[in-house]
Amino acid sequence: MGQHIDIFAPEIELYQEIQRLKREKNAVLLSHYYQRPEIQDVADYVGDSLDLSRAAASTDADIIVFAGVHFMAETAKILNPTKKVLLPDLAAGCSLADSCPPEAFEPFVKAHPNHVVVTYVNCSAEIKAMSDYVCTSSNALKIISAIPGTVPIIFAPDKNLGSYLIEQTGRDMLLWDGSCMVHEAFCIDKLLDLWRMHPDAKVIAHPESEKHILKIANYIGSTSAMIAYAKHHPKEKYIVATEAGILHEMQKEVPNTILIPAPAMEDNHCACSECAFMKTNTLQKTYRCLRDETPEVEVRETIVEKALIPIERMLKLSK
Repeated sequence: MGQHIDIFAPEIELYQEIQRLKREKNAVLLSHYYQRPEIQDVADYVGDSLDLSRAAASTDADIIVFAGVHFMAETAKILNPTKKVLLPDLAAGCSLADSCPPEAFEPFVKAHPNHVVVTYVNCSAEIKAMSDYVCTSSNALKIISAIPGTVPIIFAPDKNLGSYLIEQTGRDMLLWDGSCMVHEAFCIDKLLDLWRMHPDAKVIAHPESEKHILKIANYIGSTSAMIAYAKHHPKEKYIVATEAGILHEMQKEVPNTILIPAPAMEDNHCACSECAFMKTNTLQKTYRCLRDETPEVEVRETIVEKALIPIERMLKLSK
């Protein structure tokens, strides 16, 4: 057993200590693309929600440290009810998940009993438990296309992703009125000004973005799909319309490509759109969480049983 180090130790010491603790405790560290760069660099898996769901479903680790937001750690717990799932900071929430409270969504679903309920993974465990299918931005088209065309669909909670799916599939889905504040923060006027400064740049956007952003995008895809697109077209210049944390991994994959974050309405230090919830996690909190094995994310057994069904359907359809 090593000695505890101070949480304010230099980054390299924290990095080394996290690596040691992972080996000692048989722990795995999962990080979303939107996490701070130093957390991504020490993680065992870095990915989007689908990648990380697959990693959580297949891990043989005893402890899962999820550097992401609360609904992601909940999903890992649902897939691994007997394992210990930790979140560096329980305050790492999600504006999109918050926009769909269970006490409001339940009567909405009951009012449309003939509808199949498809929920985007960015929602609480309670919402997943009310669902027939869960999807991510990577596989949403595949999930919707797998449902017979005569079956009416409720799609929640993201209205922007839902609108995009309606356009792509022609399905007349009933949308919940929810959204992600990060993807609604992009300023179309600033984006057009930026594009005028870089007329040779391609705009790539996440489908959670608003319709006017998607309308001018050259490519629309999930975080992992945007990275893959840049890898396949590395000689292009890109204006990237999603949470700015993606640029760290994307730049690793295309080191000689110019990547420019799409501008947000608010003037901030990065002139981009950042998720304050995602950035709540720090390397210090990640170390302390692994060291002390807290805070732990718990999900009620009855919720786990119900929520596991639509998640497993998603994973099966995504193979």
